[in-house]
Amino acid sequence: MYDEILVPTDGSPAAAAAVEHAVTLADRFDARLHALYVVDATAYSAIEAGTDIVAEALETEGEDAVDRIAEAADDAELPVVESVVSGTAYRSILEYADDNDIDMIVMGTHGRRGLDRYLLGSVTERVVRSANQPVLTVRERSDENGGE
Repeated sequence: MYDEILVPTDGSPAAAAAVEHAVTLADRFDARLHALYVVDATAYSAIEAGTDIVAEALETEGEDAVDRIAEAADDAELPVVESVVSGTAYRSILEYADDNDIDMIVMGTHGRRGLDRYLLGSVTERVVRSANQPVLTVRERSDENGGE
């Protein structure tokens, strides 16, 4: 049913929570895991000086984030594809999913509400609304008891 599972990451705790679910699903369905980090060029386009330094730092952060997913996949003896790409986050995730015949996307959500959500938007929300594939969202737990 699910042969290719995409887990986009931004390196956050919310994304880490999604990795656990993605690994479990990939193990259950004997699927290949795709770890994707998007260096969002639009977020830093207003910076004139030091753009290359920022982009390089984000790329390094992305490589570290996908490496952590690859380690989790390796621990579960799952095949994994690691990708770091540049672009607008939600568009790049959707393009990657379509270009790589992804069967399911597993994403973390920060659980923002109200004005924060309205002002900041949500990459996860945009992917949920636009993806051709099923999207499993995993909410970051905010306390040690697992609730809010």
